[in-house]
Amino acid sequence: MKIPPREPNDILYQAILTLKDMDECRRFFQDLCTVSELRAMEQRMEVALLLDEGLIYSDILDRTGASSATISRVNRALLYGEDGYQTIIPRLKEVPDGKL
Repeated sequence: MKIPPREPNDILYQAILTLKDMDECRRFFQDLCTVSELRAMEQRMEVALLLDEGLIYSDILDRTGASSATISRVNRALLYGEDGYQTIIPRLKEVPDGKL
């Protein structure tokens, strides 16, 4: 089957949209990313959730080990970014406990 030409970035996002469950998602990202890239993305997501909960930088640093630069970068994205975090965070809050 020949894949029609697309914008290079669209292929990645379309691939992500085809993932069916947590296991597929985890395996795909483990193949796609290095361990350090995954840890960085996981840490940024955790920081975003904690900022959304109203925690201050020092508490987030203690809980996550994230640098102040990372916390600041995530905070800027929350305030001035493309609303990606604002789209995902409410959805994550709707996931029943233990299902993440």
